[in-house]
Amino acid sequence: MPEVSFPDNQIIVSKTDTKSIITYCNATFISISGYQESELIGQPHNIIRHPEMPKGVYKMLWQTIAKQDEFFGLVKNRCKNGDYYWAFANISASLDANGKTIGYYSVRRKPTENLINLLAPIYENMLKIEQQQSDKEAGMNASWQYLLNEFDGLGEDYVATLLQFFE
Repeated sequence: MPEVSFPDNQIIVSKTDTKSIITYCNATFISISGYQESELIGQPHNIIRHPEMPKGVYKMLWQTIAKQDEFFGLVKNRCKNGDYYWAFANISASLDANGKTIGYYSVRRKPTENLINLLAPIYENMLKIEQQQSDKEAGMNASWQYLLNEFDGLGEDYVATLLQFFE
């Protein structure tokens, strides 16, 4: 399926509850994904998860936001018609007055081609690692460790590498 792109000056915004059920999506999200707002609200955010996106990245995402830290990552999402789009995601916890997490807020923007070119082969290898494991959890852990090792070998960590593409 073909890749869909969105203009540099637009951002995709969504909000979810603590179980990742979509509670808000902006017009750019609706337009890029090909879904109607009524098809997104109330659905799990993984409605747009592309099957070529490694689970190890999502493990890192959930471990990061569970601590109320910000997550930065490159994600490949699937449109309703099967097309896909890459997005540079920033996800953070939404907190109540007492500091308790009540949901998550995600802002996604168009990534650079250089970032996609750097991470796409790593993600492909992560998927292969996941598929080689008979246990889903073991595959996710092994691919996550592979990701960490790849960036350790570059002398950088995942987030630092991503952010340098946007400085």
